[in-house]
Amino acid sequence: MTPSDNPIEQLAFARAMREMLWLYPAVEIAHIVGFVLLVGSVVMFDLRVLGLSKQISVRALSRHLLPWSWGALLIIVPTGSAMFSAHASDFIGNRAFQVKMGLLLLAGINAAIFHTGPYQSVKDWDTGVAAPWGAKLSVAVSLVIWLGVISCGRLLAYL
Repeated sequence: MTPSDNPIEQLAFARAMREMLWLYPAVEIAHIVGFVLLVGSVVMFDLRVLGLSKQISVRALSRHLLPWSWGALLIIVPTGSAMFSAHASDFIGNRAFQVKMGLLLLAGINAAIFHTGPYQSVKDWDTGVAAPWGAKLSVAVSLVIWLGVISCGRLLAYL
C-alpha cells in the first residue's frame, strides 16, 4: 500500500508506522491486548447481569472491572489511532472499518443508556436476584455489539 495525499498519512509517525518493520505489528499486538482486556471485562459483567454467578454483587463486580475497562481504553485508543494514521485513506473506504466505528458508537450509547437507566436501580437486584429485563436486554445487545466489533476488526485486512 502506498500512502495517499491524505495529510494524516503524511505525519512522521504515520510514515514510521508504515516504514519500520516491527512498529505496526507491535502496535497491533498492543491494540489486541487492549481489546482482550476491554471485551473480557465487558463479557464478565454482561454475563453476571444475565444471571451467571448471582452470588457475586453486580456493584462489586462493576467496581472491580470498570478500572480495567478504562485502562484498556488507554491502550486501545492510541494504538487504534496509530494504525489508522498509517493507512487512513484505506481505512476510511473500508466497509468493515465503517461498520466497526458505527458499532463502537453504538456500544458507547448502549453503555450510557445502561448506566443512566437500568443500573440506577442496581441496589434492588445487586445480589441473588434476577436483573430486570431492561438490564438484561442492554447487556445482551452489548454482547452482540462487541462480537460485531471483534469480527469487523478481523475483517479489516480482508475487505
